[in-house]
Amino acid sequence: MPAEHPLSRRGLLAVGAGTGAFVAGGLAGATVPGRARSPHVDPVVPFHGPHQAGILTRRQPYALLAAFDLRPAVDRAGTADLLRRWTDAAARLTRGEPLDAGSAAAAGLDADVPLGAGPAALTVTVAFGSGLFAAAGLAPPAALRPIPAFPGDELDPARGDGDLLVQLAADDPIVVTAALGVLRRLARGLARERWRMRGFASPDSRRNLMGQIDGTANPVPADQVLLPRTAPSARLAGGSFLVLRRIRMLLDHWETLPRAHREQVIGRRLADGAPLTGAAEHTPADFDAVGPGGAPVIAANAHIRLGTAGFNGGATMLRRGWSYDDGPRSDGSPDAGLLFLAWQRDPHTAFVPVQQRLARGDALSRYTVHEASGLYAAPGGCAPGDYLGQALLEG
Repeated sequence: MPAEHPLSRRGLLAVGAGTGAFVAGGLAGATVPGRARSPHVDPVVPFHGPHQAGILTRRQPYALLAAFDLRPAVDRAGTADLLRRWTDAAARLTRGEPLDAGSAAAAGLDADVPLGAGPAALTVTVAFGSGLFAAAGLAPPAALRPIPAFPGDELDPARGDGDLLVQLAADDPIVVTAALGVLRRLARGLARERWRMRGFASPDSRRNLMGQIDGTANPVPADQVLLPRTAPSARLAGGSFLVLRRIRMLLDHWETLPRAHREQVIGRRLADGAPLTGAAEHTPADFDAVGPGGAPVIAANAHIRLGTAGFNGGATMLRRGWSYDDGPRSDGSPDAGLLFLAWQRDPHTAFVPVQQRLARGDALSRYTVHEASGLYAAPGGCAPGDYLGQALLEG
């Protein structure tokens, strides 16, 4: 799991060029008419624009990730129909508005009933797996070719991949659950849900379940992970490629380790996220520093040394994940960890080489297990009246 960064408490920090939680983007101050303004319930994140919300947006505390598989008979026209439905519904839901009558009827819902307690900074982000390109009769982009297997992977195919991925995030867990219910109903006859995962973050998005501060090393500016309007990605311009990994943390073991050992594994201090050679969180790590005995202060296999962009050809990723806790496993150990999301222009020049390096020698790999994986292409955003993926399907 890539990381230049320490593991934080709510979003495991393992990513090469970027750990990343709180990134540029922010909320518009709009509110639903007739509602009192509340910083926790009412803010609206604009749905329409050159790129989809949910990539550069600040990380909300509640998330649902769900993958869908298209029905066997669904072709390009059927895929476009589904995306039109989802786009219209998402635009309304992110404003805290009820669906129009036609969409409500298709979903079997009452059009007069708003779903959830206001917009609550809801974002709906849609990305495409390779199966969608096949169904639409399109050649997938080269960057969407399969990610190779890594040493130590224990991947469950039933909890990875999928023809479409939907990321829903908000300041209210009811809102994300209601939104997914709408999208799932609108997909009836066209796609079926393959899997879903629920994530959370602390209110300040600063720590993951291993106790480390998150969000220090994401790329600045963050929009450098968005695809340009040039070949070969012109029809995905404004979008990005997403790597998703479900990473279980071996917390029963990790939490018994001495504090000094945990800090050596990461290469950063628990208290403030500073590198072991630095005074503060954003102080650059000094990888050449040695201690009194001549050993590196930041160990040769420390997570931040192996994951940093400087040692990985400048690999640039925007980390924006959530923690998860699904209760005990059959052996009584915690089924908890990180829903790791990394946005980038090309996973095969960013995530893959970083993860290969980490898998070969990262000290942190002893305390984590990669259990599911997915690779998706998110299209750019859309203007009112258009739908997500229109340039790809109709271009």
